Amino acid sequence: MADFLGMMKQAAQLQSKMKAMQDELELVEVEGLSGGGLVTIRMTAKMDVKAIKIDPSLMKPDENDILQDLLIAALADAKRKAEAAMAEKMQSLTGGMGLPPGLGLT
Repeated sequence: MADFLGMMKQAAQLQSKMKAMQDELELVEVEGLSGGGLVTIRMTAKMDVKAIKIDPSLMKPDENDILQDLLIAALADAKRKAEAAMAEKMQSLTGGMGLPPGLGLT
């Protein structure tokens, strides 16, 4: 019975740490770049887009397809960086707990 109570206490602590980590992820921001910095997207580690910056040289009607491609590339770059930041936070939270990979606690 003592083991069960210990596990319940550990689960409650993990839940509290998860909530704190989720709150922290709202403050972590990453930048995705494309076109050598012509397009920049800033987002939180929780994937909330905060800003998009487009170089004025791309604001031409005949550059529309290029701009769309650069936006997609910048968003993908920002998403990859946000996922890496989230994974790093999760690793620091669950590091010594022996949880199976891919448990999906986020």
